Amino acid sequence: LREAEIASAVASGARQLLVHVELSLERADEERHGAERAKAEREQALVAERDSGRGLKDEHDKLTDSVHRGEVLGAEKRLRIEQLETRALEELGVEPAGLAADYGPDQLVPPSPPAEGEELPEDPEHPRNQPVPFVRVEQEKRLRAAERAYERLGKINPLALEEFAALEERHQFLSEQLEDLRKTRADLLQVVREVDERVEKVFAEAYHDTAREFEGVFSRLFPGGEGRLVLTDPDDMLTTGVDVEARPPGKKVKRLSLLSGGERSLTAVALLVSIFKARPSPFYVMDEVEAALDDTNLQRLIRIMEELKDSSQLIVITHQKRTMEVGDALYGVSMQGDGVSKVISQRLR
Repeated sequence: LREAEIASAVASGARQLLVHVELSLERADEERHGAERAKAEREQALVAERDSGRGLKDEHDKLTDSVHRGEVLGAEKRLRIEQLETRALEELGVEPAGLAADYGPDQLVPPSPPAEGEELPEDPEHPRNQPVPFVRVEQEKRLRAAERAYERLGKINPLALEEFAALEERHQFLSEQLEDLRKTRADLLQVVREVDERVEKVFAEAYHDTAREFEGVFSRLFPGGEGRLVLTDPDDMLTTGVDVEARPPGKKVKRLSLLSGGERSLTAVALLVSIFKARPSPFYVMDEVEAALDDTNLQRLIRIMEELKDSSQLIVITHQKRTMEVGDALYGVSMQGDGVSKVISQRLR
């Protein structure tokens, strides 16, 4: 039964196909006859116009040349389009279809900027920065202007981006280093300010204490005299100097250069002792500070030394007998006949 149905369907399809073929043959025969008639007519027309064809040959040649030029121009345009598509894909990573969709002529474009020095009037209905429809003529003008500006830029360095990246990295590194230096400088300046404040405070305290002690010690070494310490620049305690004014009794001069050698020596001793009293230390070493003093001034200095012994130890190098007498111990160096030095000592108290 199944095979009979298939055979019946095949027979029916064959009959339909046969009918279709017969119809196609009839149409083809009609078309052939029509073509033959048209061919005959064209041959008659060709025979009639053969004479006039010679006159059209030149025009035909011209048209042929024009077509050829059009084909060449079309090939160049196609090549240009292919190059632009390749460039867009390589440089921008965008497919041509995407560019056409985003930047095609049906898209709005930014308005043309005003010429240099030109000011456009404000129009509330058409804001200055509102996009405008694409007009090929205007955009071609903008393109030519941009190309001229591009040409004025000169040759482009192909390594500019790499150099810029390297310079940008270098700039960032140097900027970070500069910022670190600025912070370090600020910290150092803060430390310097703190040190300056500390130095100024310590110096001011030491100066005032020493100046006070100097007046007392000087009046004891020079009874009836007057001595003091004077700052050369009181407004700047960090750079100021200290002058010593000394006026022994019976004299009007205060400059040390006008005093005698003994007076200058005793004034120096007064300053030294003033420093000892203002800032006491565990011990002091003095090397023949009384060598140029007479007996009266020596006695005054010895009394001051005895006061210093109460809080500190004194090591005095001296040849003065009276100075040795007030010491607690004596140490001497002598040389024997063989040229060898020998240290001897004697405790007095």
